[in-house]
Amino acid sequence: MRFEGTDSYVATDDLMVAVNAAIALERPLLVKGEPGTGKTILAHEIAQSLKLPMIAWHIKSTTKAAHGLYEYDAVARLRDGQLGDARVKDIANYIKPGKLWQAFGSDPDRAVLLIDEIDKADIEFPNDLLLELDRMEFHVYETGETVKAKRRPVVIITSNNEKELPDAFLRRCFFHYIRFPDCETMERIVEVHHPSVKKALLRDALTAFFELRDVPGLKKRPSTSELLDWIKLLMADDIPAEALRAKDVKSSLPPLYGALVKNEQDVHLLERLAFLARREGR
Repeated sequence: MRFEGTDSYVATDDLMVAVNAAIALERPLLVKGEPGTGKTILAHEIAQSLKLPMIAWHIKSTTKAAHGLYEYDAVARLRDGQLGDARVKDIANYIKPGKLWQAFGSDPDRAVLLIDEIDKADIEFPNDLLLELDRMEFHVYETGETVKAKRRPVVIITSNNEKELPDAFLRRCFFHYIRFPDCETMERIVEVHHPSVKKALLRDALTAFFELRDVPGLKKRPSTSELLDWIKLLMADDIPAEALRAKDVKSSLPPLYGALVKNEQDVHLLERLAFLARREGR
């Protein structure tokens, strides 16, 4: 069982090594990287490549570790009891399996479990998962049963570095940082998503894109997904490559820049730089 990327996902050699190492070690793969580097979609591509079922657990600020195990709906049971529903005799009718339970019970194949943006939850969330991720089992107190993984799932955990994760949690993971793609890798990514893009347009769009990312003081640098959207718009509007061949982005905003720049501070910064460049050029 080896991950080698897919037709729709360009995986670098070091990323493939990390994924396969985590699978071999049967450890969760903790993936970090700036937004837009493909952390979340990685789990979906692993599932597609290995032909395994995919289970996604998207973490919010209110998410508790127990939600991944199961939830007991006591309110529904009380309501059904008041209505005389016979289902109340079996408490199991009010136990809703969580994402970990679903991953543990995947049969006959092991599942790919994505725990997405783990750093959005409170600081105790990772520690509260340690035992379950180690032993691959947990106890359901309401029914007295123990849920044990039939096959250890492939666990992918993503983080945006919003919070420091506990050392005890980190020790149990295989870690990989997805670096932002270089120009050559980015060209392959774009060609996967937009196979009909003209070479000249792609070349000049990438030049403008990386120059924009290098502008000092940007609050939010454009990501891969924003580049793909921008090139899609350039192709749809039939923008010629020549329109992108300004001396650099500091002297002229690229066409349809709203696909790349996502806040007013960065727009004002680029407009000031372009104004100063024009004034100095007189």
